[in-house]
Amino acid sequence: SSTLQVCLYPTMPLLAEWLLCHSLVACLLLHSLVLSSTTAGLHGANTGCSESCYCSESADGGRVVRCSNMRLAGVPHDLPNDTRRLYLDGNLLTTIPADAFAGLPLLNELDLSHNELTQMEPGAFRGLVPSLRSLDLSSNRLTTLEPEVLGGLRAQANLTHNPWHCDCRLQVAMPRLDLEPASLAGVVCHTSEPKDVGVDTGVPFVMVAADLDLCAGLKRTTDVAMLVTMFGWFAMVISYLVYYVRHNQEDARRHLEYLKSLPSKLDRPEESSTLSTVV
Repeated sequence: SSTLQVCLYPTMPLLAEWLLCHSLVACLLLHSLVLSSTTAGLHGANTGCSESCYCSESADGGRVVRCSNMRLAGVPHDLPNDTRRLYLDGNLLTTIPADAFAGLPLLNELDLSHNELTQMEPGAFRGLVPSLRSLDLSSNRLTTLEPEVLGGLRAQANLTHNPWHCDCRLQVAMPRLDLEPASLAGVVCHTSEPKDVGVDTGVPFVMVAADLDLCAGLKRTTDVAMLVTMFGWFAMVISYLVYYVRHNQEDARRHLEYLKSLPSKLDRPEESSTLSTVV
């Protein structure tokens, strides 16, 4: 209590003790301020990362988000907007929905390898065309590629170790992809259709597409379907013409019968007028 009294009401002999007391108070306040700012900074760094992932800073200053082997069934929705590298490999992803990465305008590397991907919806990579440079889709269950899914990506893509189904659909889609040409060498045929064209399994699709026309059978089927459709329309037209002719013949017959009955009706007044004249 005496110390507090000295601090509040110092006297001249005790001026040194008063200055020491106020210095101690100032040091305590400064220490509390430093602790508060440090705690706030740590708290901000934790909340800036997804709850399912680990975040770090790369040597070039970009945000790296690692969500590998976390048994994730979907793409996290709370990824930092400044993410430059995103690792989602080794999870349980089966599909990539539209706009899954729309909030990551700076993303230049995306790893989706070693998942269970069988489908990617159109617009799955929307918003990444200007920034994405590396895309890893290896070791999944993809069977075909759609240009609407990739949305004009010009990235270097790893497409290996997928059960690609080489058919007309894939042959039509490949020239429309904007991926780097070397990426397409990773599309190796696992199955093919039609089966009688002689596509060997384990052969890169770019080599198959250069030598075979996988759409030939589909074109023949389409031609047959068009012929059947045209024959059906032709039969309908003939049926309508036959019905029209028969219907008109019936009307014509009735009209002729009506005309034949007209002279007999007109002769009766003439006969009556002749009889009246004779009388």
